[in-house]
Amino acid sequence: MSIEQLELNPRIIKAVNNANIGVARDILKFSGPDLQRLTRLSASDVHHLQTAVAALFCKKTPVSALQLYRGECPEWDCGLRVSLGCPVLDGVLRGGLLPWGLTELAGPSGAGKSQLAMQLCLSVQYPVQYGGLGSGALYICTEDSFPIRRLKQLQNEQPSLRSDVPPDVVSSICFSDNIYVEHAADLGALMACVSQRVPVLLAQGRVRLLVVDSVAALFRSEFQADQGLERSRHLTAFATALHKLSASYQLPILCVNQVTDVMEGDSNHDAGLRPVDSKVVPALGMAWANQVMVRLMVTRLPGAVSMGTQSSARRRLEVVFAPHLARNSCLFGVWREGTRGLPSPPTQDTSS
Repeated sequence: MSIEQLELNPRIIKAVNNANIGVARDILKFSGPDLQRLTRLSASDVHHLQTAVAALFCKKTPVSALQLYRGECPEWDCGLRVSLGCPVLDGVLRGGLLPWGLTELAGPSGAGKSQLAMQLCLSVQYPVQYGGLGSGALYICTEDSFPIRRLKQLQNEQPSLRSDVPPDVVSSICFSDNIYVEHAADLGALMACVSQRVPVLLAQGRVRLLVVDSVAALFRSEFQADQGLERSRHLTAFATALHKLSASYQLPILCVNQVTDVMEGDSNHDAGLRPVDSKVVPALGMAWANQVMVRLMVTRLPGAVSMGTQSSARRRLEVVFAPHLARNSCLFGVWREGTRGLPSPPTQDTSS
């Protein structure tokens, strides 16, 4: 938006144009004294100018902690969650994913990251009373092709996995019609998708969950080892675009991430970014970790577990950090009908 479109004294607008500041957003780049020097306006005029521009880009009224406590802000309802479709997994996350912010799901290949991501794409379509948001999901693939056969299997097995939901509710949802898949082969395509196509689906109300699988693939492949600063700049721009979408549309975003080995000299300073005693850490370093609100990690463990006629490798889901969760974990398996947590073994009473 240009300066002329703001409701300001023509004298102020003329001074800003004379300083060659033609775009309203550029006003926010300067401090008050800098604007006074560039425009030769008084401190009072500069204050009015900054206030008008800030109001233009402030989408939401600030919310106080007291308002949240009293429940006066239903759009920021802290009780709303996106269920993972399993009470054990939901128990670790205190109900599921928060309905806003960036949640990272990191782990090695074969640990079950994409399985959990697809299960969330189905779960978000359920009504709110069953742990969903009553809307669809957008799945952005940056590595392999989308596993459509596995998704169809999960869809067909929903009555078995979600026995807590009435059968008529499950049968009324056309799951595959509400999952939109995009493929991004490079960073340009990824940014175009996030900045152009995603907002259209959100504005139409078709999507309430965004999955990026994976965030590390393109940033690792398109930059050399000596281009760390350039990679960090693009990574920050990408994360900023995601944060803007989440804040504007109250959108939960799940970013699948790869892992890298922990170097011997790095074992202490990054201890808070990974599970205790883990030999791997999520990829992309601090530049990405600082953008993430919740970090979850999945690990494939030795051994297998059985359920009926099925067997699955043992896996662990762990909360690494989150503003509302303590460190916690549970075991889970991947079955034909989906991902299920394994109940904790009973503890023996040794007091006697």
